[in-house]
Amino acid sequence: MRSLTETEIRASFVNCSKGEVKRMDMPPDLAERPWDDLDFLGWRDPGAPERACLVADLDGRLLGLALRSSSGAARGFTARSMCSLCVTTHTGGGVALMTARRTGEAGRQNNTVGQYLCTDLACSLYVRGKKRTAAGRGLDETLSLDAKIARIRRNLTAFVGRVTA
Repeated sequence: MRSLTETEIRASFVNCSKGEVKRMDMPPDLAERPWDDLDFLGWRDPGAPERACLVADLDGRLLGLALRSSSGAARGFTARSMCSLCVTTHTGGGVALMTARRTGEAGRQNNTVGQYLCTDLACSLYVRGKKRTAAGRGLDETLSLDAKIARIRRNLTAFVGRVTA
C-alpha cells in the first residue's frame, strides 16, 4: 500500500457522514507505518475503543470504512478465535466482531455487515510474519507468502464489496 495523508484518508470514507469523518481521530503514527507491508490501513480510536477504521486501496480507489467493535467479554487464554481476513488465530480478545454500516439506503436503515477481524487490525503484519500473536505459532499452512497475501486481499475486497453493495 502507498503512504496516505490525513486528507486522503478522511476523503475515502464511504459509510459515514462528513461530520463523523471530521470528528475521527487519525492514527498518530501515520509517518511510521510500514506502508510496504500493508494491504490496508487499520486502526482503533484510542479515545473510543469500540470504534475502528479501515482504509483499503482497491483498484486505485481508496475506500474507508468506519467500524464498530463488539464489546463482548474477553475470552480465556485457552479459547482461540480466527480472523476472517488473514486467517490468523488469536487467544483471548485478539479477534472481535466488527460491523460496518452499509452504504446508501441500506445504511440509512441501519443495516450493517459484520466480520471477525484482528482487534488491532494488523492482519497484513501477521500474514507477513512481522507481528506475532499471543497464541504464538499460527496455523501450519502450505501456502506461499504470495498466496497468503492474495487471500487477504480477496477477503478484504469481498468484505468491502458487501458493505458497498
